[in-house]
Order: sequence, then structure tokens, then C-alpha cells
Amino acid sequence: MTNYVYIATSLDGFIATSNGGLDWLEEIPNPEQSDYGYAEFIKSIDAIVMGRNTFDKVITFGQWVYSKPVFVLSNSLTKLPEQLLGKAEIIRGDLKEIIAQLHQKGYQNLYIDGGRVIQSFLQEDLIDEMIITLIPILLGKGFPLFGELEQQLRFRHKATEIYNNNLVKNHYIREQ
Repeated sequence: MTNYVYIATSLDGFIATSNGGLDWLEEIPNPEQSDYGYAEFIKSIDAIVMGRNTFDKVITFGQWVYSKPVFVLSNSLTKLPEQLLGKAEIIRGDLKEIIAQLHQKGYQNLYIDGGRVIQSFLQEDLIDEMIITLIPILLGKGFPLFGELEQQLRFRHKATEIYNNNLVKNHYIREQ
């Protein structure tokens, strides 16, 4: 049972611009049209837990990009678009209880996505592994990946991959 973060950040630690923009992610040259290991990662997970803001951004992409069940963590969202019924579900409540319920449903390896959700999971010490790709850009301001924590959390470096002599993907595992 593993909760994963798989995300890209700017060199200064932001996951989106101040207005939520992600255009800077598409500015990186990708001559080989690589997915940078995303397909392999997504095969290893059972479901995705994402925040409301991330969900709102994803539905603007025009097509649903996930083949795995998606659970949208939201206290304000009351229903999903018709075309997503059976593909996504709204969840709310205590994070530890949500994780227990998802595990009972057979979802053991979870992809945790969205800045605030990741920060909340870290605050509760519920992240087991983080795969963070550094994009060589300084945004200067925006939405940070990490926020304040009540306690220190220690991770051990597992691996580093470099793509196109440009992106650096680091994999960390939570120390117990």
C-alpha cells in the first residue's frame, strides 16, 4: 500500500504559475516525444486521488486522460459532469479514513495529485514515495509544491534520471 506523488516543479519549487497556468511545462523541448516515464508509473498505480483545483484544470484539457479510477477530494463539489460518471467520484472527509476506504475497495497504490492535496497528505504523513521532475525554469512566484509542516519528514533518495539533458527526475522513498 503506497501513496505516490508524481509531479513536476520549477527549479524554485512551483507547480503552477500564480494564475494556475501550466504552459511553462510545454515549453520544454521534447524531440523524442517522451512521456518521461509517466506511462510506466501510471501502470503501477490503482487509482488517483486529486484535489478540486487539479480536477477543474484537467477537465479543461478537452478529453479525459485517465484510464484509472479518479477520486476528487472536495468539500464543495456536489456533482461531476455526466461524461465522467463511472470514471471519477467525489470524496470528502478525514484523509486517513479516505485512504482506509480506498484500500478496502482494493485500491492499494494511490497517485496523490494536486498541490493542496499533496500538502495535506504530507501534513498527515501519508506520502510514501515522491517522484519529482525538476524543470529548468525559475517562475519567481506561483503555487508551491510544499507548504509548512508540523513535523519534519525524511525521505531517502532512490533514483535520478535525466531526460534530454534538461529534466531531472528524482525518486524519493519515505524513511520510517
